[in-house]
Amino acid sequence: MTPERSGKIQSVLRQRQNDLTIITDDVHKPHNISAILRSCDAFAVKELHAILGEVRFRPGNSATSGAKRWVKLHRHKTLQDCISQLKQKGYRIYAAHLSEQARPYREIDYTQPTAILFGSELTGISAEAAAAVDGHIIIPMSGMVESLNVSVAAALILSEAHEQRSQKGMLEERSISDAEHQSLLFEWGHPKFAHMCRERNLPYPAMDEDGEIADLPAFVEMINASGAG
Repeated sequence: MTPERSGKIQSVLRQRQNDLTIITDDVHKPHNISAILRSCDAFAVKELHAILGEVRFRPGNSATSGAKRWVKLHRHKTLQDCISQLKQKGYRIYAAHLSEQARPYREIDYTQPTAILFGSELTGISAEAAAAVDGHIIIPMSGMVESLNVSVAAALILSEAHEQRSQKGMLEERSISDAEHQSLLFEWGHPKFAHMCRERNLPYPAMDEDGEIADLPAFVEMINASGAG
């Protein structure tokens, strides 16, 4: 790995936010989820939660521009499970939903642990989802149409969240744990080796400050012993 590549990875990982995420509930068009993944990467969001039920989905390369490699996709069968898990971690959850109590999206404090919920392209979020979240947000509009494409709406809201966190200095210090940093540094910098480790159920090696495998001979020995040949 070149020093330039290592520096880029280190810079991106330093800015990744540990407590800002997106939830998609019944967003059924793959290109929309793929586009949201791309926005997550652009605005330092490290993971997306998708309620997919039994639907099989793989992000497309064209829409994500490779973002699927940099943003973790968590798949859930029910929205209730997803919301419960995030609330246990202290997240406030806001739904993009037009209602009487909805607030303009720029009025929300996104520097707190925050998850933003988007519903189906056709029907929006369900009544059950609307009741389960902590608040509703809208994007004020001046045209004839009443809503934006879900991926465009996600990008606008994430841009605001990114700006708020940047102004507060939250992008300057790494928020992900040392263990996650080491893991992602290996996966991003050495994807073929990482795939091999996952296939063979092998632990990831320790990484040095330059993004290289700290003890390469020991790692190669472990790979060989696993039957890599």
